[in-house]
Amino acid sequence: MLGHETAPGTTGATATTARDEVFQVEEHGIDPIPDAERHGSAKDVFWLWFGSNLTFTYVINGALAVAFGLSFWQATAVVVIGGLSFLAIGAAGLSGIRTGTATLVISRAAFGLRGNWPAGLLNWIVSIGYTIVNTVVGTLALEAFFADLGWSGGSATRALALGVTLALTFAVALWGHATVQFAERWMAYVLAVGFAALLVLVLPGADTSAPSAAPGAAGWSLAFVVMLAGPFSYLPMPADYTRYLPRTTSLKAVTWSGALGGFVSSVALGVAGVVAATQVDMTDAVAGTESLLPGWFQPLFLALVLGGSVTNSIITLYSSSLNLQVLGIPWSRARAIVISAAVTAAGSLGALFLTDFTTSLLSFLSLLIIVFAPWGGVFLADMVLRRCAYDSAGLHASIGGAYWYRSGWHPPGLTALLAGLLFSALTCDSELWTGPLVAPLGGADLTLLGAGVSALVYVLLARRTVAPFHP
Repeated sequence: MLGHETAPGTTGATATTARDEVFQVEEHGIDPIPDAERHGSAKDVFWLWFGSNLTFTYVINGALAVAFGLSFWQATAVVVIGGLSFLAIGAAGLSGIRTGTATLVISRAAFGLRGNWPAGLLNWIVSIGYTIVNTVVGTLALEAFFADLGWSGGSATRALALGVTLALTFAVALWGHATVQFAERWMAYVLAVGFAALLVLVLPGADTSAPSAAPGAAGWSLAFVVMLAGPFSYLPMPADYTRYLPRTTSLKAVTWSGALGGFVSSVALGVAGVVAATQVDMTDAVAGTESLLPGWFQPLFLALVLGGSVTNSIITLYSSSLNLQVLGIPWSRARAIVISAAVTAAGSLGALFLTDFTTSLLSFLSLLIIVFAPWGGVFLADMVLRRCAYDSAGLHASIGGAYWYRSGWHPPGLTALLAGLLFSALTCDSELWTGPLVAPLGGADLTLLGAGVSALVYVLLARRTVAPFHP
């Protein structure tokens, strides 16, 4: 995807000419993309979310739904409902078209320029956590691939696999927007064919009989938390990938393109995980799925796991660099991404050599919703109240401006966020934290409803003061 020239002196770009081109370092960061440099179409959003969600994490999530006691059909229903949540992701990208900037800049309208900082920090931490999850999955797959080749060197082989996985992810994310879009699209072509073959190979052996015992409220709620953790983790990102689209781009087309892309890939792989879990032990999901495949396909399967992990890590790592700029790191996007890459590498080393990865994954996914659900509820409610019409200059003002509110803090947004966080924390059932309301609720995890709580509180507090911006 080729870009266009920018006006000299644009904030965050070089003083000469900035271009958004494949295999050239993107010079823009969170600064608004000028209309003259906008390019692309709604179909680019489809390929971005389709390619980035062809990740083995959804296979693991589908398998976990069965592990929680759901039958084949029950777990499949949860997978499909989880896929429908990509409608919110597609809709969240509309603000990028209107403002030409990143999601976590736009959220300043909901929380205030200073109030946005704590939420931005939490989102950066969790997005890096998700990058670590995918990096570890890819590393384990590549390590198994090396073992098949006879390169079984213990910790040294695992370290090499981690280095290769990180390098593939970092290179694409460093180049920036155009290269990310290009890589996601072309990797999607290959991964889609491979994962379709995987589904065909494992589907005939599915056990569709009902389990002897009903899953109960705890099983259902945990399955929903795990399946929705992935889509919800994207809420701080959609505008990052729509900010280059022309203002004339159909908002309806962008919403449906993003929703369809994420739905198709996440549901297909989630069902594959459900199918596999009805046949074999998926405690080690990669090894369990591999055991169901013919020998000739197993090396290809490991390559699919690696490729899917990289495609997902690319977008989270790229967005994290924009996030750091929002937090005030006085560096270019390309330099800021080095910080995220270093933290990802350190976290991946810990997950691979110091902890039990499966337990850590489940704990992380459970706690993830405590942050993303309430934050997403406030952000989407604010976007609806404003009808996606923002004061772009006010979003970037350092002091004063439309979103300065009370010394940089927006009480309705922060109050709503805290209300949602409190509700989610009280009703969370995780390995690391169990809320005091879980037992009275029969073991149900209602963390997801934190989004509804925060959205409702925000609408009640801000409906009279928050309105669309009219120049």
